[in-house]
Amino acid sequence: MGAVASLAAHAAGVPKPMVKVEGSGQCVAATEEMRLNHMNMLGHQRDRTLRQGIRGEKASLIGCVNCHASKTTGSVLGKDGFCESCHSFAAVKVDCWQCHQPKAGHKTAGANGAAGAKQ
Repeated sequence: MGAVASLAAHAAGVPKPMVKVEGSGQCVAATEEMRLNHMNMLGHQRDRTLRQGIRGEKASLIGCVNCHASKTTGSVLGKDGFCESCHSFAAVKVDCWQCHQPKAGHKTAGANGAAGAKQ
C-alpha cells in the first residue's frame, strides 16, 4: 500500500464529533465545506456588516443560530449544542458569544436601533 493510500485509510478512521443538526432544509454550503470554512464565511460576513453595513446575506451568524439551535434549549451552546459540541471536540475556543446571542429567534437592533437604545 502506498503512502497516500495508507494516509487515506488512516484518515477514514479518524473520529468525528457527534453533531445533531436540528434545522431542516439545505445549508448555505455542503457539510465538508462548512466544517472547513464556516469561520471564514462568518468572518467575511462580519467584516461586510461592520464596514459596509451589509446585512442579511446567506452566511450570517443569526441564520446559522436560527437553523442549528436545539429545539429543546433554543441554543447552539451546551454539551449537545450544535456549535459547542464540535468546538469542544476540536478544542477550539470561539469568541462569537462575547457579543452575539447564541439562542434562536433573537433579532439584532442594527446600527440605528443600537444607537437609539442608548438614550
